[in-house]
Amino acid sequence: MPKHNRGMPRRVKGRLHMAAAYVEDFKSWLRDGGYKETTIKEGVRLLACWTDWAHAGGFTIDTILAGFEASATAFKGRKTAKRTLGAAALFIRYLRDRKLLPQPERPPAATEIWPLLGSFREWMRHHRGIADSTLGLWQPIVIDFLKALGDDPSAFTAEAVRTFVLQRAKPHSLAHAKNIAVATRAFLRFLVATGQCPTGREYAVPSFAHWRLATVPRFLAAEDIARAIAACAGESRLRDRAIVLLLARLGLRASEVANLKFEDFDWNNGRLAISGKSRREEWLPLTQEVGDAVVAYIERSRPRLPTSRLFITDAAPLRPLTRIAVKCIVRRTLTRAGIVSAHKGAHVLRHSAASAMLRSGVSLTGVGAVLRHRSPVMTMHYAKVDFGLLSEIAQPWPGRQPC
Repeated sequence: MPKHNRGMPRRVKGRLHMAAAYVEDFKSWLRDGGYKETTIKEGVRLLACWTDWAHAGGFTIDTILAGFEASATAFKGRKTAKRTLGAAALFIRYLRDRKLLPQPERPPAATEIWPLLGSFREWMRHHRGIADSTLGLWQPIVIDFLKALGDDPSAFTAEAVRTFVLQRAKPHSLAHAKNIAVATRAFLRFLVATGQCPTGREYAVPSFAHWRLATVPRFLAAEDIARAIAACAGESRLRDRAIVLLLARLGLRASEVANLKFEDFDWNNGRLAISGKSRREEWLPLTQEVGDAVVAYIERSRPRLPTSRLFITDAAPLRPLTRIAVKCIVRRTLTRAGIVSAHKGAHVLRHSAASAMLRSGVSLTGVGAVLRHRSPVMTMHYAKVDFGLLSEIAQPWPGRQPC
């Protein structure tokens, strides 16, 4: 067996061919990405199988992209075949990362196709302080608006705006319909403010029936929260435990947890800096329970990755967690804990934190400060979890006293 194949499992019958000169650096690249040694050996074995096929087909390192495209039909069906194709894709990613292959052509971004969308995002970010996560939710709606009405704001008639909103919202729930109306109205306000649309055009957006504070906040009972935390026991789940505690004890949002950095923690004063939707940095008290969980994750479980972001993926390739990943972690945790609930997203833990604080005697003002609500009306929503708390917001009856 050639020198470059030493250390590989004996079951490898093929040669690495075009990958032979790069295999050692490829393995180092995989280690840097957080892959385990067993995974690396298996990946190299599967890569040898793929290069055997490519060599037999006359493909070389110079035509590896064409070979990979051609192999899509040859390696399909069974799980092993798909894993072999995955090893080849990983090797191509390595070659591109090492600048040995050109990067794939990037499709044009939505803001490049629709310059008006890019201007809208920039204006809302700087003038209204809207978070990127919110702009991301609005973007598909604005794109559909531009596709339907074109990119000439002077041609946006009140009838066309109203028709778009009603048609776009027709197949969706009331909550989604409200989001469509909000996004469209925000876009039109931007156009009016920048002089691209007639004044008052935003009033053409229809409103959907909605009664403030009509629903009961979604939350989990204290016993369910305890079961969720207990479901994160063990060294392998230190990260998940820290995330669940940050959500359930401090009421953070999923995006706020995902974006936490080391410098956000003031260990000397026992507090945590959070930049929420308003983009204002605010300090929250860091409880002993939450602090211990974060320290345990940092010292005993967090992978080594040159980034200031706190939470990192467990599986390779290692990278900082996203808002969606935090939501998935919560969902898996609640399922593992056997909690039966219609709502298993990260936000239900924020609601649960508010409800728990109120039941513990914290005032509505105090809860609003922890949750960083800009309006006390938002905090009043949680008073409905306990009828006794409604007395804080109840208004006197203007009529006569009963006989």
